[in-house]
This record gives sequence, C-alpha cells and structure tokens, in this order.
Amino acid sequence: MTGLPRPGPAQGVSLAGGSGAPRPATPAGLAAGKAGGDTAAPNPAVDAAVQAMVNAAGLPLADQIAQYEAAYDTLRETLASIDQS
Repeated sequence: MTGLPRPGPAQGVSLAGGSGAPRPATPAGLAAGKAGGDTAAPNPAVDAAVQAMVNAAGLPLADQIAQYEAAYDTLRETLASIDQS
C-alpha cells in the first residue's frame, strides 16, 4: 500500500527506547550545553514545561500529546508575558 508518509518512528523501530534510541536531554543538560557556559536566569514555568516534555517520553501517545500541548501553552504564555514587559 502506498500513500502519504506517517509521522513517527520507522516501521520496526521500538518505541521502548532500545539500545540505540536517543533520549531527550534533561533541562540541566540543555542549560549545560549553552556556548560559553552562560545561562539565562531560571524561569520556573519554562523549567516545568521542559521537564513535562521530558517526562512525556514514557507515556502512551495520547498522553504525550496532552503533555506537549500543555507545555506549548505554558511556553506561549510565558513568552507573551516577556513581550509585554
């Protein structure tokens, strides 16, 4: 059957995070990877949203989507509040 490609892992790839599967970086790992070691002032809302996305990796797909949408809303609201200041 041919058709449009579907998002997600290639057929036969395990979602359980097999030996070669990359794992998302932790929030601390993201901050440590910044050039020159400079990090921005921590923002609890952003940190919580990033951690929620990391934690979502082990959830069923429907629950992952809900976590990503909630994180997106949090990040969008945080950016909007920064723009207003």
